[in-house]
Amino acid sequence: MAKRDSRHVCQACGAVHSRWMGRCEACGEWNTVVEEAVESVAPKGVGAKGGRALVFETLEGVSATPPRATTQIAEFDRVLGGGLVAGAAVLVGGDPGIGKSTLLLQAAAALSKGKRVAYVSGEESVDQVRLRAARLGLAKARVALAATTSLRDVLSSFDAKDGPEIIVIDSIQTMYVDTLDSAPGTVAQVRACAGELIRLGKKRGIAVLLVGHVTKEGVIAGPRVLEHMVDTVLYFEGERGHQFRILRAVKNRFGPTDEIGVFEMTDGGLAEVPNPSQLFLADRRDDISGAAVFAGMEGTRPVLVEIQALVGPPVQGTARRAVIGWDSGRLAMVLAVLETRCGLVFASHDVYLNVAGGLRITEPAADLAVAAALISALTGKPVPADAVVFGEIGLAGEVRAVSQSEARLKEAAKLGFARALVPASRRRDRGGGEGSIAVLRIDDLGDLVGRLAGARSAGSRAAGERAETRS
Repeated sequence: MAKRDSRHVCQACGAVHSRWMGRCEACGEWNTVVEEAVESVAPKGVGAKGGRALVFETLEGVSATPPRATTQIAEFDRVLGGGLVAGAAVLVGGDPGIGKSTLLLQAAAALSKGKRVAYVSGEESVDQVRLRAARLGLAKARVALAATTSLRDVLSSFDAKDGPEIIVIDSIQTMYVDTLDSAPGTVAQVRACAGELIRLGKKRGIAVLLVGHVTKEGVIAGPRVLEHMVDTVLYFEGERGHQFRILRAVKNRFGPTDEIGVFEMTDGGLAEVPNPSQLFLADRRDDISGAAVFAGMEGTRPVLVEIQALVGPPVQGTARRAVIGWDSGRLAMVLAVLETRCGLVFASHDVYLNVAGGLRITEPAADLAVAAALISALTGKPVPADAVVFGEIGLAGEVRAVSQSEARLKEAAKLGFARALVPASRRRDRGGGEGSIAVLRIDDLGDLVGRLAGARSAGSRAAGERAETRS
C-alpha cells in the first residue's frame, strides 16, 4: 500500500530539501521552500517482463520535413524557424506586462484563418480576453476561447480527432492537476501540467504554446526541467516603458537558436519592425562624444545599434560602473585593457554604458565599439558620425576578427555609412556591399586611440591603420 510522505521543494529552482528552511541552499532565494505531499512506494526492479522489443532504424533514409503553420507575423515566424511545427511545444516567457498575451492572441488570430485554434486563459476571464481582442481589432477571428485552470477539463476538451490543431495556454503556472495536493504554480504542478499538455500535443499532433512567468532574475519560474521538456523556448525582452520588444529564441529543436524578432508596442498591439537598425538609430545625434554605432549580428540578421558611454569627472573613493544592455564583466575587461595597454585612466572616473533601444548585446564583436565610445567619452572627441565599428578585443590589446563581417558592412552601406573601423585581420570577403564604404583596419587599441584621440598611445604597435575603399 502506498505510504503518504512529504518533501520540501524550492519553488524558484526545484531543489528538494529534507526539511523546511528559510533560504534555499541551491539558489539562495528566501521563503521559497514549500512542503509538498508525495506518494511513495517501495522501489521495485523493472525487469524485462511485460516490455516490448524496440524496432531499431538506421541513420540512412529520408525523413519528411515537418509541416509548418505560418502566423503571417514575419518576426514571430523568423524566431520559430519558419512557423509552428505540428506537435511542437513552445514556451514563451517574459516580464509581466511585456506583451506575451498580446503577441500570442495576435498569432492565434492569424493562425485561425487556416487552422483550428483554441485559446485557454487561466489568468483572465472570457470577457477580459474579448476586450483585448476588440482593442486589437481581432474580435471576428475564429478562435475558440475558454477560461479555466483545470488541466483535466483542458485534456477532456481537446483529446479528440476533431480537436484544435493549435492550443495557447496562458499561463502554465495557473494550471493545476487535481491528483496533486500542492497549489497551482508549484514545481510539482508546473511539471505535471506541462508534461500532460506536451504528451497530448505529441499524441494528436497539436502545437502547444505555453506562457511562462519569469522570476526577478529574468528566468522562467519553476523548475529548469520545464525548459528541457519543451521543443522551443522564447524570451520576450524589453523595458515596459520603452516601445521596442525583442523576442529571442534560446532553444529551438526546429530552427536556429540565435534569431531575434523585433516588435514595437503600439495602440493597436505589437507591430513588426522589419528594419530595426533604422529605428535603433532614429534618435542618434552626430555631434555627441561617447557614442559609437556598432554593426552587430542577431542570428542571420545584421543590426546596427548605438552604444553610448559616459565618463564622469574624477571622484574620491571607489568609482562607479553601471551597464545596461551589455555584460558588466566585459566592460571591466575593456577598461583594464585600455588602461594597461593604452595608458588611459578610467580608475578614478565613474563609467556608464548603455545600449540604446533596449537591445541586449551578447556577442564579443561589440568590444571595439564599446572601446571607441569610452575613448570618445574620456577625450570629449566624437566618433565620426558616418562610421560603424565592430571587432573583438584581446587582453594584449589586439583586435581580433569576427564572423559575418560582409553582412555587417552591407547593412552599414545600406543605411548610408561611409566608413567602418574593423579588425586588421579581417579576411577579404568576396562580393561587394550596396554602395561604397571605406574600410579602416585597426591592428590594436593603440591604433583606435590614435584615430579617435589624435595621438598614438605609448604601447601601440608600429603598424597603423590601413584603409581601402570597398565597392
